Amino acid sequence: MTISKFIEHAGYYFNLMPDKEDEQAIIAQITEGVSFRGANLWVLIFAIFIASLGLNVNSTAVIIGAMLISPLMGPIVGLGLAVGTNNLDLLKRAGKNFGVATLISVLTATVYFLLTPLSEARSELLARTAPTLYDVLIAFCGGAAGIIALCTRGKGNVIPGVAIATALMPPLCTAGYGLATGHLLYFLGAFYLFFINTVFIALATYCGVRLMNFQKHEYQLNGRAVRGRRILMSIVILTMLPATYMTVRIVQQSIFDNNVRKFVKTELTQRGTQIISSVVDKDSLKLRVVAVGREISNLTQAEAQRRMNEYGLGDYTLRIIQGTQSDSVLALSHQITSLTTSQEAEHRQLLQLSAENVLLNQQLNEYKRYEALATEIRPEIASLFPQVSKIALQRVVEVNRDSTGIHQYVAAIIESDKKKSFSEAEIKKLHNWLLARIKTDSLIVIKRE
Repeated sequence: MTISKFIEHAGYYFNLMPDKEDEQAIIAQITEGVSFRGANLWVLIFAIFIASLGLNVNSTAVIIGAMLISPLMGPIVGLGLAVGTNNLDLLKRAGKNFGVATLISVLTATVYFLLTPLSEARSELLARTAPTLYDVLIAFCGGAAGIIALCTRGKGNVIPGVAIATALMPPLCTAGYGLATGHLLYFLGAFYLFFINTVFIALATYCGVRLMNFQKHEYQLNGRAVRGRRILMSIVILTMLPATYMTVRIVQQSIFDNNVRKFVKTELTQRGTQIISSVVDKDSLKLRVVAVGREISNLTQAEAQRRMNEYGLGDYTLRIIQGTQSDSVLALSHQITSLTTSQEAEHRQLLQLSAENVLLNQQLNEYKRYEALATEIRPEIASLFPQVSKIALQRVVEVNRDSTGIHQYVAAIIESDKKKSFSEAEIKKLHNWLLARIKTDSLIVIKRE
């Protein structure tokens, strides 16, 4: 079969024109979906709330539901159709409605994340902050499937699938989260992902429209059409550049990690040896491997170091911790943990003993205080109350048999000179004087016969 025959047969199978619906009906349907007011606007707001809730609770099913009911695809497809058919009026309407829808979506998501008590960034949310070239391909392929489904018979489940695959709602909600929580990088990454989806869905729509030979509107000046296409291609290229850079970094890191795993498995794995971990320190350029079991010989280590260049690890130095070294590291870690725990327990015990010691000292000082006071007031007693021959001061704790109450007071036990009488008035006078002199709230004078 010649090449021309092969192309002719392939064209028969891949030709879209026989399935193409009425062009004016398609344009009318897409143009109707461009408008954002009334019911469409309320559906968009509720879809944003649903998607924000899904991101907040990390529910994939809720996020998918929000993407299915979102009307955001309408103005984006309208942009692609407008560029593909040179329809300046439709381009202006689609651009305006797209801007309004985007602004309302971000503001709605921001309000939600300002009010919600759950502020943690979950995995579903973080997945929308670092777009790559793969997101570009997903958006373009999804947009291509969408425009083909819109323009041909037998749409089936294509449109809902495109809405899920291209994921326009979650990035806008994540951008709102970034604004609400002050994470500028989250906002920029998520909005960039939304911009990627927008540009490449519109580009796929443009390509589909041209592939199916939609009739163009003629500009009064043909240069405006050329300039419009140049602007579109410039936007496409500029949109791809950051995503391409991030994709290259991710691919490089993935290749590096795979090389490390392959090196460890091929060069260091042996019977009787278990590799516990392999960690790359890019600051010190060292590959640290922890192994237990049968010791990896110095010869094997030297050979592995020599072959690191074959795995793209030529700049790194191999450091193996094994055998008694690994046991020592584990033992040392255990000792440090035990020592730290022991020190904490001793510190708590020391604090408790110190508190008990302070309390005992206070109690001892109370007892010694009255002993010292008795000696101190002896000359004063002899001068003011010559009838008193002996006096004893003591703190007393009185407990009632029929209740739980405790009464504390100072007892002054006196003994009078038998040659001198001691009237009740003099005892009361002594009581008042002692009360003021030893500065206590409660005191009782007991006369010993």
